[in-house]
Amino acid sequence: MQTDIEIAQSATITPIIEIAKSAGLATHEIEPYGYDKAKIKLDDDVERKTQLGKLILVTSINPTPAGEGKSTVTVGLADALQLAHKKTMIALREPSLGPVMGMKGGATGGGYSQVIPMADINLHFTGDFHALTAAHNMLAATLDNSIYQGNPLNIDPRRILWKRVLDINDRALRHVTIGLGGPTSGVPREDGFDITVASELMAILTLSTNLQDLKNRIKRIVVGYTYDKEPVMVEDLHVAGALTTLLKDAIKPNLVQTLAHTPTIIHGGPFANIAQGTNSVLATKTALKLADYVVTEGGFGADLGGEKFLDVKVPILGKTPDTIVIVATIRALKHHGGVALDDLNTENLEALQVGLENLGRHIQSMQRYGVPVVVAINRFTADTDAEMQTIKAYTQHFNVEAYTSDVWAKGGLGATELAQAVVEKANQVSDFKPLYATEDTAVEKLNKIVQTIYGGQGVELSAKAEKQLLEFAKYGWDKLPIIMAKTQYSLSDNAKKLGAPRDFVIHVREFVPKLGAGFLVALTGSILTMPGLPKHPAAYDIDIDESGTITGLF
Repeated sequence: MQTDIEIAQSATITPIIEIAKSAGLATHEIEPYGYDKAKIKLDDDVERKTQLGKLILVTSINPTPAGEGKSTVTVGLADALQLAHKKTMIALREPSLGPVMGMKGGATGGGYSQVIPMADINLHFTGDFHALTAAHNMLAATLDNSIYQGNPLNIDPRRILWKRVLDINDRALRHVTIGLGGPTSGVPREDGFDITVASELMAILTLSTNLQDLKNRIKRIVVGYTYDKEPVMVEDLHVAGALTTLLKDAIKPNLVQTLAHTPTIIHGGPFANIAQGTNSVLATKTALKLADYVVTEGGFGADLGGEKFLDVKVPILGKTPDTIVIVATIRALKHHGGVALDDLNTENLEALQVGLENLGRHIQSMQRYGVPVVVAINRFTADTDAEMQTIKAYTQHFNVEAYTSDVWAKGGLGATELAQAVVEKANQVSDFKPLYATEDTAVEKLNKIVQTIYGGQGVELSAKAEKQLLEFAKYGWDKLPIIMAKTQYSLSDNAKKLGAPRDFVIHVREFVPKLGAGFLVALTGSILTMPGLPKHPAAYDIDIDESGTITGLF
């Protein structure tokens, strides 16, 4: 059996200029990055269609080591829609090198439902993440330089929020001391590194509607506080123009294709467990202008990427999903039901029934938004017919149909029924209802997320978090949208509580104001913004031969 990268390497690639043409883009509207990738030029003034296309949001149950294959289903579903003669595009996030070289892997799908060029996308692609890293660290350097050069802004080095970033998992950099080496080496202080995808610049890039909006958002970034505890913003440092200049190409969406040549836009890459977990507004909006059906996804489970897409991205995008697809696998559901990883290939209907409560919780939370929901069962070879029927019978209790997706092995042909159901649902009249109102307080928003989406009792704030909200109220920040930074593995803030836990409380230890992005990040449990490498990183298995052929990527 061929690996994902072997399948990708044997694919026939259509020139990107032809892919652009099939999507409705003229040659002068793209900037080719070689033969198989291109940037799409920003075009704010041209509305190509009087009505935007249908938007399909793909999300999932809580991820497990058993695998869910959300991106694979996203790609396969889009290819199936193309086979049904629906003009379709995909909008996805860019992979981070952290997971690629760490544990999770890439984000281009798998098997015969992949986006190509797979290796390029999963490695340096068009350089967007490098530009973000450079811009982020340029701001950090400017901040420390201001302190070194007499500190005219009266910045308190103990109250700096802006860490440095790196697009690699490196736990040794979570807490560092900088400025050592004497008077010419800066002012000593404690600092740390986040992974690039946790940078507020990443969130800003993915939420900006144009270049000027990007610059205005960058100006509002809070980098720290003065000795008088007043916020210091990028605008005070006079580098918003320089940072925007570094991001002038990174803001342009990237165009590639699937194995079946479905046009795909890949742009932006915030994680859903520490940020909003979706591709850029510009990517999704561009696809909606060009295609009749746009398939996109939210990172991790519906409790994270799904909720954030609906409550944070939708108001800026100005378009609600027409259908929500929840991806599940029998293996993952059995794991949520208590089955060990080594035993997942054995039929176990009792454990499956227990694990299905996790799927049920996500179905209910997504139905809350008033959008039609379908379930996609991503098929594995060990799955039995009895297990498939158990899931399909269970979802009917929620008036939701479940469809088998066999896209890893068959590509778009493995999602024919799913695609037909998605089209039917997408053409129904929906009544989208946001989870919370803009005027709700932060605590009210938090409780609605915990109680409605997670199924918990509510939220508990640390003394520090309570004090922060009182301070934020002085500046009008206390009613911003909420981004929950929470483990992806559980509906709770305890990664070991699988399935559908009850009677739990989410503990918020502190908030991080991200005024440029326009939200408050609530750090829960032991969530980290700089991951570490596992004992056996994926990097150990990656190699390249003398001809430049890559192996072991996936």
